[in-house]
Amino acid sequence: MLGFDLTRPWCRCAFVMALGLVACSSTPTVGDNPYKLNSSTLDKAEVKYGPEAKKRLSSWQELLSTGAKGDELARLNAVNNFFNERIIFAPDRQVWGVEDYWATPVEFLGRGAGDCEDFAIAKYFSLLALGVSESKLRITYVQASGHGPANLAHMVLTYYPSPSAVPLVLDNLIPEIKPASQRPDLTPVYGFNGQGLWLAKDRSSGNAAPRQTKISLWDQLKARQGREFD
Repeated sequence: MLGFDLTRPWCRCAFVMALGLVACSSTPTVGDNPYKLNSSTLDKAEVKYGPEAKKRLSSWQELLSTGAKGDELARLNAVNNFFNERIIFAPDRQVWGVEDYWATPVEFLGRGAGDCEDFAIAKYFSLLALGVSESKLRITYVQASGHGPANLAHMVLTYYPSPSAVPLVLDNLIPEIKPASQRPDLTPVYGFNGQGLWLAKDRSSGNAAPRQTKISLWDQLKARQGREFD
């Protein structure tokens, strides 16, 4: 099960780093679709990013309008497959020209490339739009092994069917959604959503209060939502 071992120095350091990175502001109401793009917006995407961007965003619109018909597991698979199959991995320096940038889903799909944070964030907001409760979702920082550099800093989306359940992991490193218990290559550091940030000892009881943090890349991303083509 994804948990946090605070006896490990790297975990403590990563949590301190998280306090400066993650601001937990409110997110859209479950089932709302803040990314319903009209034809004018899709045309702007084409001008800014090219014709393939318009196709990707149009396909995403179709997913968000039809994907809520199945059960939650079907929605998880549809969203996970959508982004993993259509978007290529590339570092922020290559895509955005800066060291660290958290893209909105529209920016991510517009570029057609991004890093692990962008995959996790896009899946998170897509599932919210498809009616999955925010309380079940965590954007989770992990340390990955066996995927290139040792102790690779990585981000995934985790889904908790119930507060104390073993979460499912939506990852861009592998195509399948697997329980965290079947992902020994991932060692979690912390998880957050629009409500707050959690350590393992907070999650263990299933009802701990979230930890609020200060202004960060998360707030910057939220501020750009709906204004990507301004």
